[in-house]
Amino acid sequence: MLKLFRFFKPYWWQVIILVVTIAVQVWTTLRLPALMANIINDGIVVGDVEYIGQTGLRMVGLAIISAAASLISSYYAARIGTSFTRDIRTAVFTKIINLNILDLKDYSTASLLTRTTNDTNQVQMVIIMMLQMLLRAPLFCIISIIMAVQTAPDMSWIIFVGAGAILGSVILIMSIVGPKFKIFQGLVDKITLLTRENLTGLRVIRAFNNEGLEKKKFAKTNKKMTKLLIFIDKILELQNPLINIIFNGTTLLCSWVGIALLSKDFAYLGNMTAFAQYVTHVMISFLMMSMLFVMLPRANVSAHRINEILAKTTKINWLKKTKGVPEKNASVEFKNVDFIYPNAEEKRLDGVSFKAEAGKTTAFIGSTGSGKSTLINLIPRFYEATSGEVLVNGISVKDYEKNDLIERIGFVPQRGMLFAGTIRSNIKFGAPNATDEQMRKAARIAQAENFIEKMPNKYNSHIAQGGTNVSGGQKQRLSIARAICKDPDIYIFDDAFSALDMKTDAKLRAALKEVTENSVMLIVAQRISTIKDADQIVVLDNGRVAGKGTHLELLNHCKIYQEIVKSQFSDKEYKDELKLAEKYRKGASHA
Repeated sequence: MLKLFRFFKPYWWQVIILVVTIAVQVWTTLRLPALMANIINDGIVVGDVEYIGQTGLRMVGLAIISAAASLISSYYAARIGTSFTRDIRTAVFTKIINLNILDLKDYSTASLLTRTTNDTNQVQMVIIMMLQMLLRAPLFCIISIIMAVQTAPDMSWIIFVGAGAILGSVILIMSIVGPKFKIFQGLVDKITLLTRENLTGLRVIRAFNNEGLEKKKFAKTNKKMTKLLIFIDKILELQNPLINIIFNGTTLLCSWVGIALLSKDFAYLGNMTAFAQYVTHVMISFLMMSMLFVMLPRANVSAHRINEILAKTTKINWLKKTKGVPEKNASVEFKNVDFIYPNAEEKRLDGVSFKAEAGKTTAFIGSTGSGKSTLINLIPRFYEATSGEVLVNGISVKDYEKNDLIERIGFVPQRGMLFAGTIRSNIKFGAPNATDEQMRKAARIAQAENFIEKMPNKYNSHIAQGGTNVSGGQKQRLSIARAICKDPDIYIFDDAFSALDMKTDAKLRAALKEVTENSVMLIVAQRISTIKDADQIVVLDNGRVAGKGTHLELLNHCKIYQEIVKSQFSDKEYKDELKLAEKYRKGASHA
């Protein structure tokens, strides 16, 4: 928890106001028992009505001041606590957004969600309680003890007996439930994970009729969480009867001892009354602190989980300013690039070298797991090359300022991702200042214009979270339109045409030539038809470049490429392609 206290810095002046108002409240509240003792001893016993009236008015005034101070302190405690938590939540979210993709793989999505929401809420509850109680309760306790000892020294030992009993019960209870809170937060993560997994995979679950299996998995974790929570609540509920027993026992002890002293000296009545009130304040203070101590271990677990994210250092560091001047002509070049995933035994990429130039299309193909997606993820620095160099416009990606590099890239991922909003907001996501004409042009090139115009609100039509209210092909076309609207130097399509039919695929690629005359176009694909006309095709096999060239060139000298073509073409089509390749080879040789 202490590590999070740095977030109090912007609110130091509000904390001062809080401390002052709490001090005023404590002082005015603890003056009342002393004044009551004076009323009894110097007013009621001697029959001085005027003194009783004057002292009573002072008590009313102090009560009003105490109430006002309490109201102000409660307001600032809530304000500081919520602002403090808002800043933590913002810091956690910002940290997660800025972490590298490999860094995020250390945590499940469910865990990150829980840390941003549930954990920060746990911290907020305790912080507000701390602001209200951490200063107030000890002040009440210490000053009450001092004043009680001064008022009735013969009875002061009762306070220490009661306080010791409460402290002992709290320590016992927390030693039992404290370790359970960490387990509980882990189960909250698991519940969030199962819920998210089932909601996102609902179609697959229903397609395989596995609702029962998923219910059992959820019920098992839910039951485990419920049992743990019942155990924690049972132990914590012991605190209330224990506190009541100690509180009532202390009150009874005060009365018994006080009556014994009163029988010797009736003037002791006022002191005994004041002492009883001070004891009540001490007991209430310990009760408040015990409530805080009960919540603190759970909040401490949450704070530790939050600090774990905030302390996470990314493996990729960006420069504050781009080093060097990028070339005007767009290009992407890999120079003997290796990449290995953390804790992996084998390289995912091994000695990859190629150059992609402006106005030309470079395609990547290979079997599943050959390293295609890994390769293109190195360009925007989602991953960092283990060795070798990745150049964009003649400058290493490591020498770029983050925005300078990302603004040059239009990235369309394997799974088209849409955000809750409208078609307009999704297409303009990468270029918020783009005109409506640029947006429509991007949609037209991406072959999305037809279905958009048929929608009731056209470009203002609602898009659900994740794009669940549009088809897979429509989602991909909108994702492609988003990249086109950005008008970048480099287009990266990571198998972004897989959900399109052959006709739409061909139209889209033909239309793309309108906007890629001065840009590099990189395409990862599984279909030969998508990359057949590419200016350069890079064939990957287990992370190595197995071949490089045009479609016909690769058919002549790359066996892996021949196998891929053969698997996608009919025998007649494959033979025709081989004849074309042979004819091309002879023509090139003759030239």
